Amino acid sequence: MASSEVDQKFLGRLAKAVEPNNALLASMLFKILGLSINVAGQLVKAKKQRRLDTTRMTQSLELYFHIIWLSREGLVMLEQYVLPMVGDYVELKVLAYKLRASFYHIFVLFHNNPPVSPMGIATTPEAAATATMPLRVDKGKGVDRGETTFIPHEFSRSSVQPTHPVEQGAPMPPPGFEAHAQVQPPAVTPEAAAAFLLPYVDYLPTAHQYFREACQLADSLLWGSHSLRLSVKTEYAAFLYDCVHDREGSRKLAKDTIAEVYEASEGMDDDMFNDACELVTVLGKMMKRGLGSRGGSRRPSPSAGTVSQGGESTATVVPPVPPVGMENPI
Repeated sequence: MASSEVDQKFLGRLAKAVEPNNALLASMLFKILGLSINVAGQLVKAKKQRRLDTTRMTQSLELYFHIIWLSREGLVMLEQYVLPMVGDYVELKVLAYKLRASFYHIFVLFHNNPPVSPMGIATTPEAAATATMPLRVDKGKGVDRGETTFIPHEFSRSSVQPTHPVEQGAPMPPPGFEAHAQVQPPAVTPEAAAAFLLPYVDYLPTAHQYFREACQLADSLLWGSHSLRLSVKTEYAAFLYDCVHDREGSRKLAKDTIAEVYEASEGMDDDMFNDACELVTVLGKMMKRGLGSRGGSRRPSPSAGTVSQGGESTATVVPPVPPVGMENPI
């Protein structure tokens, strides 16, 4: 999916450019653009809900099902109608390969077996147990959550009065079928419940391979300061940190990408320059991501606080905030 404003901008611009010569390709690109905008909002909502309490489920599994379903449909459109027709393009080819890696990035985050990220449907036994609790039948006034209803004593049945066998519950099984009737169906986990949308397998190796291919293609076709190339490297660095858990590799990738930007000598317009500056800012913060957890390893900058007369810094470290429009929902 187009996970950032830069991707969405290129996707709309390239779809408009190919429309006169290939209406089908342009139509699919516009559909993927709309789908990406929809998924981005769903991802932000899921991330906010997960930050509240990582030990419990979100309000409903429908949010996760919606994200997985939209990502699956976007991947189908991309692989069937876009990738076979981008061989003669440069930027569109890089973008298409990056979109494929982004869709698999979502699968790894939300539907990977084994789970590699806290963004998944159920990451703890408590969350899985909560998700597998069946809801009561809807009686027309909302879903029955199992609250006990008070029954006045005069309307309750006396313990002396006998009850009909039918009123006692389900009828007993016939003789010889008691053991078969006692077998309970296996509990359905949230991941298995979402398997009707997408197989519950390990998508991490495939996603990693697609990110490598997208990076190699971007390195060979685009110059160092191209904003689309920077977008590919930015999401790949996030993937290495969050999914592969290669934090040192993620920081090294961000550092090398920034160095390549400063070494590039190609020209660019104002719009691409602004996008490149914002992505370099994001990469700079990703280059330092996770280093603050080491006690005493980072020195706070003088501008972040005050310095006492004894030379002891009283600065407070402020968490980095990405520029407006550059927040990666993934």
